[in-house]
Parts: sequence; structure tokens; C-alpha cells
Amino acid sequence: MPRDPSDRDAARARLDSLWRRGREFLGSDVAIMGGAMTWVSERHLVAAMSNAGAFGVIACGSMLPDKLAEEIAATKALTDRPFGVNLIVMHPQLLELAETCIQAKVGHVVLAGGLPPNTVLTRLKESGTKVIGFAPAFAIARKLVRSGIDALVIEGMEAGGHIGAVSTSVLAQEILPHVREVPIFVAGGIGRGEAIVSYLDMGAAGCQLGTHFVCATESIAHPRFKQAFIRAAARDAMPSLQLDPRFPVIPVRALANKATETFLETQRQVIDRFEAGALTQKDAQLEIEHFWAGALRRAVIDGDVEYGSLMAGQSVGMVTREQSTAEIIAELVDQAVAALTARAVAGE
Repeated sequence: MPRDPSDRDAARARLDSLWRRGREFLGSDVAIMGGAMTWVSERHLVAAMSNAGAFGVIACGSMLPDKLAEEIAATKALTDRPFGVNLIVMHPQLLELAETCIQAKVGHVVLAGGLPPNTVLTRLKESGTKVIGFAPAFAIARKLVRSGIDALVIEGMEAGGHIGAVSTSVLAQEILPHVREVPIFVAGGIGRGEAIVSYLDMGAAGCQLGTHFVCATESIAHPRFKQAFIRAAARDAMPSLQLDPRFPVIPVRALANKATETFLETQRQVIDRFEAGALTQKDAQLEIEHFWAGALRRAVIDGDVEYGSLMAGQSVGMVTREQSTAEIIAELVDQAVAALTARAVAGE
């Protein structure tokens, strides 16, 4: 039986209420942030997300200040809606990159990859920029709130790229009921609107999605990169493995390919050379860490899906076709509204 249109209108109003805090913080129509994906989250995808009512985020990655300024300007030429910039706190020119964002009047800066230095956080906040930090644990969430952070992202191990050790659902249960001072956006493994509703119900202000937008028509990712995502199942997105605890590997979730196998063999060879006295431990560690240098660009831009890095979250199994960014966002919202409509009709 068709739903009464009034039921759907009421459900949409309920959804707007659930993520109002996130929408107001971001200045967007829907509280969906774009996950910052190096080489993918550039001007075209970021502007498309913001134009469609969500909140695009530029992935600065290893950009230098001049390049970031150019990317921000190019994004502003494509949208007049709010968007943010993601900065990696380990970048050697972090303060200069923050100043670039301030001069370009970027309203929101996401500081990722560790605890932000107080100098950078203070400078951004003094300029009126809203600062978002990543909290992989309850204790870090509390520390960031005390430091004056304006909002948090809690991202579970289901996400693509560099990951922590705890699942999204567990992080949400640990943090959402106890940290109310700032808006919190949940990320990692989210691919449908029903999941967004579940986290909003728990107290989230919104959600962050990355993998789901790789195959947007506006994404500049190579067609072979997109096809790898469309063909993949959730279990194909695997974390990188560490062979020897003396040589720690920061886990990265990506689609398994020949590069994954080569990485394991490289670790074996480097460790053998270290044990034979041909390498110091520091040099051996650097060789292992440098293996993936340039591998993401080879996959995303050049289309080398065999030996490039196919960073993807476990929600990749829900990416089934190429769609416009606006269609992806509309579909997520429709799923969320349908879930709330069904709940209302059932008398919940």
C-alpha cells in the first residue's frame, strides 16, 4: 500500500530535526560531510557535494600552501556553498597551511592524523574558523573538547585509508552518550540512509562518508579505479598486514590486489636484510613506510589497479554503479526518510 504523503512529510521533518545541529554547524542542507580522500576529494567532487546540499571537504594531503590556495580558489569558482579543508597534522607546513585556509576565508578546517598542535588550533579559532578533530577513543574526544575543538568526527575501522582498531558502532556507543558539548559526526562503513538515522538517534549531529562518493560522476578517479569499487564486496576491503612487531605498520584499509601481496614480500625482504646486518632498524623501517609512496596516485589518477593503492572502506560493497553526487545524496536522504516513515507507521 502506498505511503500517505503526510507520513513522508512528517518523516522528513523528523530527519531535519535529528540532524539540525549538524546542518547548522556546517551551513549545509543535509548533515553529510565528505570524507577527505587524497586525489579524489578535489575541487570537482567537493563543489558537487556542496552544491547538492551536503558539505564537501578538500583533501589537502601533501599539498604545499600555494597548491592548497589554488585548490581552494578553484573550488570557490565552482560553488558558493560552504565547504571545508582537511589538513594532516603531521604535515611539516601545517601552520602555513592553516594560514592559507584563514586567508582564503575557509569556514571549516578538519585536522586529521593525530592531536592538533595548540598553536595551530589557537590560530584557527582566533580567526573565527571552525575546527573539527578526529577522536578514535573516548579519552581523546574528551581531550579535544577541553582543548576547544568545535566538533568531532569519530571514525571506526570500517573506513578506508588509515584506520584505528575500534569499530564505528563501538566508538559511537562509547562516545555519543557522554560527549554532548560539541557536534559529533560518525564515519566508517556508512553506506545507507538507515545507518545515518541510527547514529542520529544515538546523538550524532551527522555523518561523514567517503567511499560512497568515489564513483560519483563528478569524481576525477580513473574509470578503472571506479570499476574496481563497483565490482568489490565488503570483504575485499582489507587492512594492510604487519609481519614483524619490530617494524610497525599503520593499518590501511584497501582493496586487495597485487600491490598488497608485493607489500608483504617487501616487508619479508627488508626484514631479512636487517637481520643480515645490511640495514639499520631505522633504514629498514623507512623502506617499509615508503613502499606506498605514490601508490594512491597511480591507482586514482593513472588507473593502475594492480599495483596502485585501492583505498576503500567496507561500505564499498554498497557502491554498485556510477551516479551523480546529487543522486547519491538524494538516495541517502530517501532511505533515511523511508526508515523514519516506516517507524512512524508502525507506531514507534
